[in-house]
Amino acid sequence: MFRVITCNTNGIRAAERKGFFRWLAKQRADVVCIQEIKAKEVQLTDQAFYPKGYHCFYNEAERPGYAGTAVFAKHKPQRVITRLDWDIVDSEGRYLQVDFPGLSVVSLYVPSGSASPIAQGRKDGFMEPFYDHMAALRRKRREFIICADWNTCHQNIDLKNWRSNRKNSGFMPHEREWLDRIYDDLKWVDIFREITDQPDLYTWWSNRGQAWANNVGWRLDYMLATPGLSGKGLRQSIYREERFSDHAPLTIDFDLSLDA
Repeated sequence: MFRVITCNTNGIRAAERKGFFRWLAKQRADVVCIQEIKAKEVQLTDQAFYPKGYHCFYNEAERPGYAGTAVFAKHKPQRVITRLDWDIVDSEGRYLQVDFPGLSVVSLYVPSGSASPIAQGRKDGFMEPFYDHMAALRRKRREFIICADWNTCHQNIDLKNWRSNRKNSGFMPHEREWLDRIYDDLKWVDIFREITDQPDLYTWWSNRGQAWANNVGWRLDYMLATPGLSGKGLRQSIYREERFSDHAPLTIDFDLSLDA
């Protein structure tokens, strides 16, 4: 079994104060992908940010207190990639890839478009080049798991109030069509939806109103995998017993093992 966890911490230092790393220590994950660390690595002086038994990698944004990704891996990667020669990705620390024998795992933070039309334009400008990158990954002779805050829901089942959000960032037709093309044309697989078609399973809740308490959420965080991993998802879990962030950690167990 190969356990992967993904979580947007909305500030890794804030998540640590809320108990994220105490919870993580009990999960026996092989790889942990984190998005939106909102910190420079020099600020992460506490040993908590380098969990025992893991090789820890951070990819910070140039802008303080913004974006950034991290990966913790039990097995030492053969290679770590933090740059794609693409400004919105590299300057904001949005991509971190670790390569193992035959398998790569990516922590990705897709830009959000919800703040303004300008923000949506930045997100739209990200989508097509990243589609091309995912097409390039498909041509490589290895399997990939991309763990991300995709900032987009795919189907009505993926958010509670889908009718009222059809014109809002994260559920607009062109965003959903982008995911359609990733699934249908490039054949990437939403492992979570292979495991379960259960409704009301979300990973993000607005801090407004009683969204968390009433489970009025969005499924923004998921793992896309190459076709060779289709059917390899054994079980999924969204952890909601504690709240470390406005996102919840997603865990998926895969029926695979790394070759030494």
